[in-house]
Amino acid sequence: MAKLTPQHIPISFWSTVKLFAMDVDGILTDGTIQISSDGTETKSFSILDGMGLRQVIMSGIEVAWISGRASGATTLRAKELGIPHVIQGRVDKITALEELASKLNIDAKACVYMGDDDIDAPALKWAGLGISVPTAMPSAKEASSCITEKAAGYGAVREVCERLTEANKPKL
Repeated sequence: MAKLTPQHIPISFWSTVKLFAMDVDGILTDGTIQISSDGTETKSFSILDGMGLRQVIMSGIEVAWISGRASGATTLRAKELGIPHVIQGRVDKITALEELASKLNIDAKACVYMGDDDIDAPALKWAGLGISVPTAMPSAKEASSCITEKAAGYGAVREVCERLTEANKPKL
């Protein structure tokens, strides 16, 4: 059975979201990491995703990155975007997400989690809405209620950001 896209989720749901959390590699990036012979690492992040995340933060929604590996490139990009919650080196994503939601006093129903790999599956199931990408591992896709149209690292996160900001526009 085909999964819904973010555009098919009712706008009324998006207005209830208080926390948008996501994996990094394979969600904010295309999943590749370049490591040069001197050990330096580079990753490619989408500018479109970055602008979308800034808009989500400005709309008052908490944003978190939960990565299974620690990365200087991730730290720098998060700082540049002002991501308030960056958790690295945690392969137990469900525990990290539950701890953060508890600390912020946010119920699972008000959380959206994006992930693409086996270690993301429990967090995808726990969140009020689990979202994955077209190239995700089968376990992540199965655990998700929604699959983006865009690829990871190429606007997938922005698809979600657009729905969140549309639903949380200031009422005039």
